[in-house]
Amino acid sequence: MPTHEKKPSSHRSPRGPLVPGPGSSVLHRSLIVTVVLALLTGIAGLVAFLTREDTPEAAAPASAPETRQSAPPAPAPVKAPKGGQVAAPVKTTDPVEFAKAAAKVLWSYDTRRLSQPEHIAGLKRWMTTEKNYADWASVSDLVPDPVLWSRMGDQAQYATATVGEGHFPQAFKTALAADPGAITDAYIYAVTVTGRQSITWTGSDKGTGAEARSSTLAVQCRPDRDCALAAVLPTTAP
Repeated sequence: MPTHEKKPSSHRSPRGPLVPGPGSSVLHRSLIVTVVLALLTGIAGLVAFLTREDTPEAAAPASAPETRQSAPPAPAPVKAPKGGQVAAPVKTTDPVEFAKAAAKVLWSYDTRRLSQPEHIAGLKRWMTTEKNYADWASVSDLVPDPVLWSRMGDQAQYATATVGEGHFPQAFKTALAADPGAITDAYIYAVTVTGRQSITWTGSDKGTGAEARSSTLAVQCRPDRDCALAAVLPTTAP
């Protein structure tokens, strides 16, 4: 789906679909830097990031001058469920095969058939159940907020995806070759997937669009169970 790694706001491109726009917290930016460095450092660094424990210092953004607190904003309106569903997780122990299927789901959406909470719930089924290794925020941040999703629904906007190939990034392969035993604790694999996303929308500016996509996913594949998604890295690793 046309998203960035940060929590979406919205904008409209000329005669184009509604797409998420940039926006982030200090904490989120610091985690992005940590994840990129972890991937380039190798498996041990990636696992260390995914197994981090929140502390009071890490859980709050940098302090800011005190301001008078205003009343909390009213909850965003959410459209009623439409009865659709996100594709179920594939059953495989192959991290590349799983990552390709997960990327296709992450790049696809249908506001005509799914409410935003339904879409979120469907993606959550792909996540690992091991809380120490699941970075759900890196996945949920890719989904437009309920208000933007509703506006996209007004345009009957939807996206489909085709996957080209998937591979282990070179940095990951180098780290694995240097220390094969490093992966046997968490069994987290970095996989880069490339493909193409096509978007269709209606309304007064009805149209279609397409773009190349690539993502690096952190996939957990223990020997005794099917693979699951652990995180989506904010930077694609070659």
